[in-house]
Parts: sequence; C-alpha cells; structure tokens
Amino acid sequence: MRSAAARNDGGNTSPGAVDPRIEVGLSRPAGAGVHTPRPDTTYRSEVVADSPFVSDVPAVAALDAWRDACAAAGCPARVDAVRVPVGEAVGRVTAEPVWARRSSPAFDAAGMDGIAVRAADTVGAAETTPVLLTDFAVVDTGDPLPDGYDAVVMREHVHHVGGAAEVRAAVPPYQHVRSIGEDVSAAELLLPAGHRLRPVDVAAAAAAGAVELVVRRAPVVAVVPTGDEIRPIGAEPAPGEILDTNSLMLAAQARELGCTARITPIIPDDPALITEAMRKAAADADLVVLVAGSSAGRDDYTARVVAGAGTLAVHGVAVRPGHPVVLGAVDATPVLGAPGYPVSAALTFDIFAAPLLAALEGAAPRERPVTTARLARKLASNIGMDDWVRVRLGRVGGEIVATPLPRGAGVLTSLVRADGLLVVPAGLEGHHAGERVRVELLRGLGEIGRTIVAIGSHDLVLDVAASALRAADPLLTLAGSNVGSLGGLVALRDGLCHLAGSHLLDPATGEYTLPYVEKVLGGGDDVAVVRLVHRDQGLIVAPGNPLGLSGIEDLTRVRYVNRQRGAGTRVLLDHELTKRGIDPADVEGYSREEHTHLAVAAAVAAGRADAGMGILAAARAFGLGFVPVAREPYDLVLRASTVDDPLLAPLWELLANEGFRAEVEALGGYDCAETGRRIR
Repeated sequence: MRSAAARNDGGNTSPGAVDPRIEVGLSRPAGAGVHTPRPDTTYRSEVVADSPFVSDVPAVAALDAWRDACAAAGCPARVDAVRVPVGEAVGRVTAEPVWARRSSPAFDAAGMDGIAVRAADTVGAAETTPVLLTDFAVVDTGDPLPDGYDAVVMREHVHHVGGAAEVRAAVPPYQHVRSIGEDVSAAELLLPAGHRLRPVDVAAAAAAGAVELVVRRAPVVAVVPTGDEIRPIGAEPAPGEILDTNSLMLAAQARELGCTARITPIIPDDPALITEAMRKAAADADLVVLVAGSSAGRDDYTARVVAGAGTLAVHGVAVRPGHPVVLGAVDATPVLGAPGYPVSAALTFDIFAAPLLAALEGAAPRERPVTTARLARKLASNIGMDDWVRVRLGRVGGEIVATPLPRGAGVLTSLVRADGLLVVPAGLEGHHAGERVRVELLRGLGEIGRTIVAIGSHDLVLDVAASALRAADPLLTLAGSNVGSLGGLVALRDGLCHLAGSHLLDPATGEYTLPYVEKVLGGGDDVAVVRLVHRDQGLIVAPGNPLGLSGIEDLTRVRYVNRQRGAGTRVLLDHELTKRGIDPADVEGYSREEHTHLAVAAAVAAGRADAGMGILAAARAFGLGFVPVAREPYDLVLRASTVDDPLLAPLWELLANEGFRAEVEALGGYDCAETGRRIR
C-alpha cells in the first residue's frame, strides 16, 4: 500500500517513475498572463529511468504540447455534430451557423395596446386642439397592424367620446409598430458556429423558424480512480485508507462544463490493471482522467502506463499545486493523470481539461471574471512555478481585499471557502501586504461586497457567528483569516479588514489588547474595541491526561505544539514560561507552529504532540483533556467610524441575541456576560 503523500504532489522521488526512455519536444506557448519562455526557447527533455518528471513545463506550453501530441495520436479535433430539438439545445455548442428561416415578427405588429390610426390623421392634435378620429381600429400588443393604418396610439392616451376617439397629440408614422423583421430578417445569420447556446439563443432560433439545431454532442469524460488505499464513498475508511472524493469532484467539474461524466470502479495499484481500465475507458470517452498515481512514489504508475500504451506528452508542470500532472494520449483519446491531492486535482482539471474539452466542442474556454484586490498579508512564492493561491475577498474602505487561504494541496476546504484565485507568476517570489493583485472571481462582486473581513486571532465563536449570520441572510458572509492577534491589528491599521480579533496580553500591565491598540494603531478616537467573550485557555492533552500534566511547569518533559508568532496564545505561553523561569529552548516542540486552536488539538489527537496551549472548546471538539491555565478576554478591534456601518449591524444584533450566547457557552469554556459591550 502506498501512502497518500507518495501518491500526490511532492511524493518521494523513487527511481523508475517512467520507462522506457521518451523524448518530448514542446512548442513555445502563445498568450500572456502565465510565465512563458523567450521566443526562441524550445522545451526538450528526456524521461529516463531515474527521472521522476519529464520537466517543469510552463502551463501554457504544457497545454500546447498536449494538444500537439493528441493531434499526432489521431485524437479527433471535434466531437460529433448531432441534430437536437431546439428545446434541448441549451448548453450545447452550435456545429454550424444558424440562419433565420423566417422574419420575426413576420408581419407589421402593434407594439402597444391601443388604437391603430393613420399618422396623417393626427396632424395638429394637441392638448388645446384635440383631434376626434372616427377611422381607427382597436388593437392589442402583438396584433397584426390592420391594412391602411401606420401607427398606434397607446390606450392610456386615447379618450373615447361616443364612437369616436379623441387624440391630444400627433403621432409619427410607425409609432409603437414593430415592423416586419425588426428582430431578425429571413436569411439573416442568427448565430455563428462555435456558439454555446443560452436560453435566449434557443428562443431567438425558434422565433426565426428553427425546430432543430445542429450542435456538438456533449463530450464524454471517463474518470478512473486508482490506488490500493482508495475506498468508495459511503465506506468507513480504516487508518491509511482514503475515500474516493476526487472522482466525485472531477466528474462534477466535467458535468458543470456540460459534459457527460462517468466514474469507473476503483482500480488497484497494478500497472496491467490500470492499463486495461484506461484503454477500456478510452474506447468510448473523449477524455480519460486517471486519478492519483501521477507522482513519483513506488506505486505511482500513471506516467508509465500512458507511455507504455500510447504517447506521454508531459509529466511535470510548473504549477503549484498540481506539479506532477501527466498529459498524454492513448488509443486516439486524450489522457490526463490528475494528482491525488484534491486541490491539485481540481486545479489541474481547470487548467488543462477544461480548455481541451472546450476545443472539442469548438468553443472558447469559459473564463471567470477578474478584479483587482489589495493583498491582506505578505504572500511568499517559489520562483519557477505558477502558484495558484486561494483567497477570501471582501470590500474594505471602498477597495477589494484578498486574504490568502491555507495553501496545502490537500486542503480542499480552501477551495470550498475561496472567493477567488490569485496566480503568482513563475517569475515572482510573491507579493507584499497591501500590493494590488489580479484575482479570478469564484463569487460575484455583489456577494463579496457583503462580506465582513475579520483578520487576527482564531476563535470558534467567530465560526459560530459566521454560520448564524449566513443562516439569517444568505448574502452575508463573515470571512476570517487566522494570522494571530498582532497580525490582525496590523491589518486593521493598514485598512485591510473590518475587524481584528485580539487577545494579546501585555505582561507589563496584565491588560489585554488595549495596550497593543495604543502601540500598533496609535490610539486616537478612531479605534473601538468590542468584547466578544471571556474564554478558558489551557493545555490541551490526551484524554484522561495520561502524562499527569498539572500546568506550564510540566512542559519541559513532554512534546509540545505551539502557536505561531504574533498569536495571543503564544504571548500568553511566553509570559507563563517567563514567570516560571523556563527557557523556551527546554520545551521540546516550542518551534513547531500551528495557526488555529483546532489545529493544535488535532496534533494532540493524532499523537504528534503531548500538549499544546488552546481553548477548552477546541479540546472538547476532539474529545481531549484540558488543564486550565488562564481565563482571558477576546475582543474585536475596529475603526470607530465603522461601528455604525450597515454591514456590521447584523453582527451587533447577533451578539446581543440570547440564543446565540447560549450556543456559544454550550461549546464549553466561554462566558458571554460581556459579549457585545464596547470597552473602548
């Protein structure tokens, strides 16, 4: 059995990942926005038995190489054209132009309810000199215009006097008349080939006489999960086993693009069985996606089986996450080897499969809208790879602010919570806080404008608040970023958030948060502090406290997991160590950092550490033991000028809600007696 890490990005670099020797030539990519080589650069590399990857190929170059390899392997350039009823054509792509078979409207028609008249008969009509008409016809919207008439007077502008109609304004010829062919004329081009049909398109085609349309059939995507450790959805995985969520996700991504998707049974780690399943899937699919096995672990066979059964175009792209992707063709069918980490799998499908599937339909790839945002904190990146970073977005002070989410390739929730994608090009080492960056939107700007941006210390109460706010108003989001109390105050100072969560202890005074407000924000009248909760901080330990820890003084004899620098919890620990004269160097694991209370609890639950400082609610969430150390206040810091901002009003109402307070206190270790009270 191979480990999850070995099957995914990074993996180990065992020899023999690809065999036999293969030479690959990659043409120079066109376009911008992705790091590309100089115009005279050609990528050529060899796959040898001890080389885990063909090359770190730029994404656009890799896509071009894949297309070239598919063409050379005889893969069809387009899926078949089919004739479908016009009512079933939405989402499909036209395979030939759509010409109007008749005009719409097919006759001169009344554009309003009223009376049909001869315009010449209304000359001279005015409020003071109305014209009385006896020659007119009553019409409704859409009626054919009766012969002999050339205008329509709206019903509300007509005063009937006996059997005559009084008109108090002259009308020009063809007022409120839809002329024949106003919408479309017979023999006019209505839609070009290569157009993805929308509801309005099929309505217009039907109005122009179309009963059927010739479109490209839906591409078929076959998803083939591989791995001895993979188990079907619904199974109860044992340690070391993984549920097949990637296949579920990739098939859904294909369907979202309008494709037909099917998932094969899970294939064990056997090259012969994987080859057989791949070729069987290729027989009636337009794209085969092999899930996992694309890296360089002992049992990662994707590159080998693609090379052995067909053409291996690319193994290894300059993209993170998604580095070990495999691109090739087998039996005249494109094959994509997706990495096993879920974020890598999702992004490589977007980067490589989506444009290839669009090309099979003869359509342009779907593009996400983009915006410019200010970066909430420093973002480092490795040179040499396009770095796809998931971000939360919100509007602060009239500008969109982007807060990076956790970047691990296995952190699927980073995509769940993402509002956008930020690509750091391969030639950059990252961006500084406050720098303006280009972001692809995963949510609309209207939704983003109703996002409360909270940056700072992590607390479960904010998660509970976010859920309650969304339940009350589906358009309202509370988006948190856990960078520690000090980082939150700096973000507020720089105009990058609405709220900063803080519980920083000042050892000199024994006060929380307020001294740091003075130091970081300079005090002044434009700073407000609102009490969120009091909470219990302590040592999170294994159930039953088997090592018998009684307090901070016992940390020198156990394995510890710490919080990151700038976190209020770490400041509290340092204060407690100093009080007892303990050197941090004597605490094993002091330099090991996690960014949330739940992450600390998870490390203890997994046995990677014996203890870590955190809140009681986090210990309870994992069924762990807890040794109290301190009860502390946790506050929300904001600009005083924004306290009455309508965006924040639902939050203040929630903090005053007794039901919400009861829910918070039920988590354990919380006191809501002062929740919502402004202390500065």
